[in-house]
Amino acid sequence: MMKNIFLIILSTIVISCTAQIYPLRTHGIEFPKDSYQKDIDNELLPYEGTWKGTWDNKTIFIYFKKLTNQYDNVFKYYRDYLIAKFKVLDSNGNVLFDNTNLTDDKAKIWGGGFKKVDDKYSLVYNDSSLCNTSGTITINFTDSTKTKLDWKYFYRNEMITSDCPYYNTSIPQPLPKEIILTKQ
Repeated sequence: MMKNIFLIILSTIVISCTAQIYPLRTHGIEFPKDSYQKDIDNELLPYEGTWKGTWDNKTIFIYFKKLTNQYDNVFKYYRDYLIAKFKVLDSNGNVLFDNTNLTDDKAKIWGGGFKKVDDKYSLVYNDSSLCNTSGTITINFTDSTKTKLDWKYFYRNEMITSDCPYYNTSIPQPLPKEIILTKQ
């Protein structure tokens, strides 16, 4: 019995020691299967929370959350990253868009990582409820207190098919192209 317990403990230690951990800012490599790109320095922590901004007579609330040790089925490794959910109100307080009730795995915005070139954090946006509207988002802090966030959204002009409810009209834009968000 003791021999079996010892073997189980030894196996667990060996397996955990062989898992390779890489910091978030690791660039230019292919991560080995089952490795872990970890937020070792807690760089994502300052992004977490509620952020607010206004544009075109609308107010947006963006809720960033850090997910840890998430398995990427495409690239076959674990990683830490941000997700975001948002709510948009018109000038009268009416809700225009709200995906804050979605589960984390269904978030429409999820992190890609820090870009090597300009050090901004990159995210992907995909919204199946708006005819698969998609794009990329970059965010970075504009101040040393990390209470102001520069947001840039690069919309991808997807092909709109006849089954899209906005086929003969324009697709509503739920996200601002550029905005400074303030931490709440």
